[in-house]
Amino acid sequence: MSAKEGINMRFDEAYSGNVFIKSHPNYEESEAVLYGMPMDWTVSFRPGSRFGPARIREVSIGLEEYSPYLDRELEEVKFFDAGDIPLPFGNPQKSIDIIESYIDGLLEDGKFPLGMGGEHLVSWPVIKAMYKKYPDMAVIHMDAHTDLREDYEGEPLSHAAIIRKAADLIGPKNVYSFGIRSGLKEEFEWAKEQGMHISKFEVLEPLKEVLPKLAGRPVYVTIDIDVLDPAHAPGTGTVDCGGITSKELLASIHAIAGSDIKVVGCDLVEVAPVYDPSEQTANTASKLIREMILGWVQKK
Repeated sequence: MSAKEGINMRFDEAYSGNVFIKSHPNYEESEAVLYGMPMDWTVSFRPGSRFGPARIREVSIGLEEYSPYLDRELEEVKFFDAGDIPLPFGNPQKSIDIIESYIDGLLEDGKFPLGMGGEHLVSWPVIKAMYKKYPDMAVIHMDAHTDLREDYEGEPLSHAAIIRKAADLIGPKNVYSFGIRSGLKEEFEWAKEQGMHISKFEVLEPLKEVLPKLAGRPVYVTIDIDVLDPAHAPGTGTVDCGGITSKELLASIHAIAGSDIKVVGCDLVEVAPVYDPSEQTANTASKLIREMILGWVQKK
């Protein structure tokens, strides 16, 4: 095709960096929808995660489309990259309402929602929407932080309160947290009293023990990139040393892929590119998302 012949066409964006590599251009034909939630209005330390989704897309063109872990290619899973949800700057409640409404629509259309944050509070409206469709669902949560506060300095809409909100909604015994190494003493005590599962410091081995207990159940998986040690992911708002390796996180994603649970949606949050000039955090996030697409989308 000559340049003149293509003058009225939009160039193929599959490898442009404007969309995630090898995303499918047609929404109706796609099983899954990848979307960004560029919000960091409630962060308690360093902002910048609202720039995460765009940068994850841009660096995804450095990925191979093939996963040697799962022996699958992105060509095998049709997923549509919807771009970033337009959110009103500085307005957490309205942003949450917009996200929940958007996820309601995806679920009505039978799509698998795969979100990119953004701060961790963006998972709250997604979980609310998922719970309406899957009232028997469980949540698997990988994070450095408990996120079990009722509020942060009097503000109930906070990224430090997301898992508490989820636990109050679906029941603490249906929430399983892994990799936790930071939180108030009261948060750990509350989880213990309520029978909520928390695996401190590690992810893979305790996850392998839990997965058989969740066999057959719909599960939403939320991953905060700071579950990784800052050596592997310095580009995040609240770094905390002593985390897991990227190799362990990949293995955990693959353990879920090989299990009998029904993954019905997922997200990866808290990538803040500005704090990582090497871009290893965004690059790692894009590879994790590739593995989530290939390993989880067709498990619902």
